[in-house]
Amino acid sequence: MQGFILNLNKVKDEDLIVTILSRESLDTLYRFYGARHGVINLGFKIDYEKEHSSKSTIIRLKDVIHIGYRWINDYKLLRVWQDFNALFYKHLKDAEELDEFYFELLESASLNWNKQNPKRVAIESYIKLLEHEGRLHSEFDCFLCSETIAEDDVSLIRAFLPTHKSCSHTFGIKKVSLVELYKNKSTLFLNDEEIERLWWLILEGF
Repeated sequence: MQGFILNLNKVKDEDLIVTILSRESLDTLYRFYGARHGVINLGFKIDYEKEHSSKSTIIRLKDVIHIGYRWINDYKLLRVWQDFNALFYKHLKDAEELDEFYFELLESASLNWNKQNPKRVAIESYIKLLEHEGRLHSEFDCFLCSETIAEDDVSLIRAFLPTHKSCSHTFGIKKVSLVELYKNKSTLFLNDEEIERLWWLILEGF
């Protein structure tokens, strides 16, 4: 089976506890250290097998094959990708059930990661996630005062919740650009400064 590594924790003697998002589930597996093992890292997509044992309560990760991205050797792209994947772990780690949406979202993002600014890909992906989970606030009612935002600029806080600039005292984004983002999942009308602002909001958590 295939999956994305969302989290790694070192334990004794370089062994690892690995959390992997597959199409079917979020698995926490134990990987024994050994010379035969290839290097794995946060954000890597791998093909792997799960081995159950009567001697342990945790399933073993085995037969790992790294499925590389074309851009894997670009450190800047990889760093942003790893930050993005780590957010999925925090968001999904307590979920009891997962559908294949999250795997497909990361799969699609990985294919487009080097075709434009990866932060734009991340933002467009995050909008899809918010919509999928029913958390996309496209009505532009202020989260802090509950009044409609009539101004041309909208301020966003964590989880892209809309506010008046005067309520949150944060960076404003043109409403028309947000409408395009929400409707067509496109960052086309967002400038680089706005992209950076939205990226930092994403890093606060899903």
